[in-house]
Amino acid sequence: MHNILTMLRAKITGIGSYVPDYVLTNDELSQIVDTNDEWITTRVGIKERRILKGEGLGSSHMGAIAVKRMMDEYGFKYDEVDLVICATSNPDYRFPSTASIICQKAGLTGCYAYDIQAACAGFIVALQAANAYVRAGLYKKVIVVAAEMMSSMTNYEDRTTCPLFGDAAAAVMVEPTTEENVGVIDGVYHVNGEGLSHLVMKAGGSAYPASHETVDAREHFVYQEGRAVYKHAVTDMLTSSLDVMKRNNLSVEDIDWFVPHQANLRIIEAVGDRIGIPESKVLVNIEKRGNTSAASIPLCLDENKDKLKKGDKIVLTAFGAGFTWGAMYIVWDI
Repeated sequence: MHNILTMLRAKITGIGSYVPDYVLTNDELSQIVDTNDEWITTRVGIKERRILKGEGLGSSHMGAIAVKRMMDEYGFKYDEVDLVICATSNPDYRFPSTASIICQKAGLTGCYAYDIQAACAGFIVALQAANAYVRAGLYKKVIVVAAEMMSSMTNYEDRTTCPLFGDAAAAVMVEPTTEENVGVIDGVYHVNGEGLSHLVMKAGGSAYPASHETVDAREHFVYQEGRAVYKHAVTDMLTSSLDVMKRNNLSVEDIDWFVPHQANLRIIEAVGDRIGIPESKVLVNIEKRGNTSAASIPLCLDENKDKLKKGDKIVLTAFGAGFTWGAMYIVWDI
């Protein structure tokens, strides 16, 4: 048994995503808050973002659609799913878990499910957890779904943050393989709690529960100190990507695709330039999607899957509140 387990690897065997229909353009935003298309495009590279509309619809609505699309496209059997891990900073409720609601909506009735909260790094953190479960032999079919209704925590009176965020969900299936050099190969992860003051929702948790005062002070939205976050994001995504490359003897030429978290086009360009990765190898969808937090990497992969082929070497990297960041090396096998 031990020898079999040591041979197991985890690989992605299916992928699916969902974005809402409503398109919020920069021109429309400029009618809501003091901004304009040129200002937004120049600073963050975003032209539009998708927003979920509809009373009572939350992150689980998008997550369930993404999961069902993946299940149906790849012909997975719903009763064979063992575990669903949902990465989200925008749960439908403080409890129960959004994962449990996604399972109910998607018709996954026989599996275990829970949420993780690692902000914008949520997908690679959840994928690492799925990797561990599969490699340990505990589960054979694990869904990682990232579902983020970022508009629910966006202050549309704050011109510095409201252009950034969009709503989306994306899911992958993770299964075991005994093939060498495919699937999830390696990952490096870090956290620095000193980032709290720079990127946070100030109220609504147990430290500062919701009150008339916190609502009046608009403390239930994203608070971000942009310059500090930019500096840390570039440095940390760069160093973690270089670390995972060095650990696996990967040169820039070896990498087929580089998929960074889609937070800000300037961050993406800065990290790619400093690593030396050609722009043609960097997958980007931020112009039309904005920052979809944990959903950004799997959404970008799904929307570019026609470019991906078996054996492609891919480096994923993300940075988010916490500060939480890391990089992952995977070999595509769909």
